[in-house]
Amino acid sequence: MGSVKSRPAGPVHDGPEWPRVEPGTRIIFLTDTSSRLERRLIHHWIAHARPESCPSETVEIVAISASRRRRSTGRDHPLLETTLASPGDPLMCPLRVIWRGALRDGQRSASALGLLTIGDPRDPNWIRQAWVLRRDPDRCVIVSGEPATASNLRERWTAASGPESAETASFAEFVAQKATLALERAERGIRGARYKVPRLVHEEILGRPAFRGGLSRIAAEQRAEGKSDASLAALASEATRDLREIAATHSPLIIDLVISVIRWLYTRGYDEKLVYDAAEMKGIAALEERHPVVFLPTHKHNLDHLVLQYALHEHGLPPNHTAGGINMNFFPVGQLVRRAGVFFIRRTFRDDPVYRHTLAHYIDYLIEKRFPLEWYIEGGRSRSGKLLPPRFGLLANVVDAYHRAKSEDVYLVPVSIAYDQIQGLDGYVEEQRGGVKRDESFSWFLVFIRQMKRRYGRIHIAFGDPLSLREQLGENGTGASSPSGRRFDLEKLAFEVSVRINRVTPITPTSLVTLALLGTTGQALTVPETRRSITNLLENVRMRQLPTTADFHHLESDEGVEFTLNALVENDVVTRFDEGLERVYGIGDEQQLSAAYYRNTIVHFFVGGAIAELAMLRAIGREHRNVLPLFWDEVMRLRDLLKFEFFFAEKEAFREEIRDFLELNHRNWEKRIETFELDPEEMIRRTRPFLSHRVLRPFLESYRVAADQLTTIPLEAEFDEKRFLKDCLGLGRQYQLQKRIHAADSVSKALFQTALKLAENRGLLDTSIDDLASARMDFAEEIRDAVRRVDIIVALAGGRRAGFAS
Repeated sequence: MGSVKSRPAGPVHDGPEWPRVEPGTRIIFLTDTSSRLERRLIHHWIAHARPESCPSETVEIVAISASRRRRSTGRDHPLLETTLASPGDPLMCPLRVIWRGALRDGQRSASALGLLTIGDPRDPNWIRQAWVLRRDPDRCVIVSGEPATASNLRERWTAASGPESAETASFAEFVAQKATLALERAERGIRGARYKVPRLVHEEILGRPAFRGGLSRIAAEQRAEGKSDASLAALASEATRDLREIAATHSPLIIDLVISVIRWLYTRGYDEKLVYDAAEMKGIAALEERHPVVFLPTHKHNLDHLVLQYALHEHGLPPNHTAGGINMNFFPVGQLVRRAGVFFIRRTFRDDPVYRHTLAHYIDYLIEKRFPLEWYIEGGRSRSGKLLPPRFGLLANVVDAYHRAKSEDVYLVPVSIAYDQIQGLDGYVEEQRGGVKRDESFSWFLVFIRQMKRRYGRIHIAFGDPLSLREQLGENGTGASSPSGRRFDLEKLAFEVSVRINRVTPITPTSLVTLALLGTTGQALTVPETRRSITNLLENVRMRQLPTTADFHHLESDEGVEFTLNALVENDVVTRFDEGLERVYGIGDEQQLSAAYYRNTIVHFFVGGAIAELAMLRAIGREHRNVLPLFWDEVMRLRDLLKFEFFFAEKEAFREEIRDFLELNHRNWEKRIETFELDPEEMIRRTRPFLSHRVLRPFLESYRVAADQLTTIPLEAEFDEKRFLKDCLGLGRQYQLQKRIHAADSVSKALFQTALKLAENRGLLDTSIDDLASARMDFAEEIRDAVRRVDIIVALAGGRRAGFAS
């Protein structure tokens, strides 16, 4: 029971093909009907379609539980049990009547108003069925799932349930399930992949021998460890509750309603047309036909999943099974999105083996059935604009499913979702200043809707090159066996996904203008001055063929620059002053964290060039004739210093990136420095654009604050992270007032957290190491030295003569 055998036309005279059987073979039609009218239609079709070579006494009709408008929750099939217990090997043929929406603009769909007032055209009651059949009979179609013999089904049942299973009742249930699934595939052939959703999820997962066997092992382990004496039946009941809590429960009606709500919601603040490459979408659609696909998008905004779902729906693709935090499961949002494809998982479940087991088998099921998955590779929303370090939890489940041969291959699709401007950015800024994140609730959702009243531009969706697990990890079943090996595989996969996301993230006018303005050390600029300040950046972007949005060329004109600046003024990211002789634009101290958000979305494209500047300055400052070895040593030291902020390539690949970047301004620079044809000092002075003050200054100054604060902590004191971060925020504000740091966006909780992670990685929180105080002081001096070199770049960028000695 699998492929489609139906033709979308009149229900009686032009229905599915009659099953092809040997003369005398019994045919059992398994009918899935929700009304007397549907039963009459199927009986009428059977009577008219039966060929003369097929005697009527060889044809039987057996009803199975209706998939729509079910009148009871029972799953008993007494007539089917009797039929299966009788001798012979009949052919089982599933039949169903489906109802389609009216044609609207060449497509069979329904409006949101129609769905709310009249109901789902795919599930009419018997009165509407009669009306549709009389007025528009083409909307009624009889479909047939691929037939299967009783013997074939019994073999499959025995393989799935184990040879000890012999109950006719459970076999009848199995046959009814397979008939329903075959009809779902047949119906999907007519409706399209847009409504490819799982059916009988609970029955299939909970009934699997592997699932039941896993529960038996958990019960035995808990008894052996003295943790619990729960029976297998109790654990099965717990697993049933867990699966009900986790699993999505798709409804085509809700999917259509949610799509309408999504469009209404995002168009309140953003342009109606989502920006993405239709050719990329077609490639993903082709990939989904052959393999399970996992979408791994960035998480910048609460609209991320919604706009991706809308884009997929536009191209006839099914909704992804999207992992959502249990915190989003509040009324009515949780109930709606669960029926549109979201499955909810707890934040922590390490100490709950039954929950872990249930979640793992749910992922196994989705991978095996080739249902697309989705979750945020970063875990939570980025409050800084920069891509966060990846999380491994669900990715580990997918990799385990692949190694258990649930699929021959699985493809990971990196997804970048970028916004011209972000709604709710002030909340991100408040959290970076130490504020508390507001919990999600219905009132929070209402506030979110009310805030969607300004115009924020366009939403851009870009897909990175998909990663094949088979290519990355080898044939399934051949992966690393040790925990450290599996961890390495996961880190490698997640890192590569993040790199590919960064690679396709588009540079927007907003992001480039904020990058330029944040490098002016607080100076306000006119429109022509702003355009000139981004000229070298524009040229660098073109020469490197970096991804940009379609309106990027507008920055070549004063009009385009002014349009971008005014859009930022409207949302309080930039300040405009027009009461003097000239209109000027600038970023105030209180606006720097907001502006930095947009800069940080593209900062990864320029980190290599910024590191090269600082490394060359240090090499020159050492007054050593052999500059290049010192330069490369410092490149790698800075790479290590910033390894928790950015996704760097492997060491040799990173060296090539640095070489290529410097080649843009200085051809054959390495050879020319070696032969003294190129003066490194002159090379630095002629560098365009200068980058380190725009790109690295806030990170290094934030690290300086954290390093200085670390030196004040008594060595014998127990480290308190929450207190440390609070003290860093205070010290950062002090340094800012004293002008000891110049980037107001350096005072950021997110950056202090990363600095702390680096300090921990270097052992600076370990009170057992020798001479800890000296190590902390050396760390602080290392950061100060890098900041001093940034100050030199600031002077050079401002056209001032600067000494290179560090």
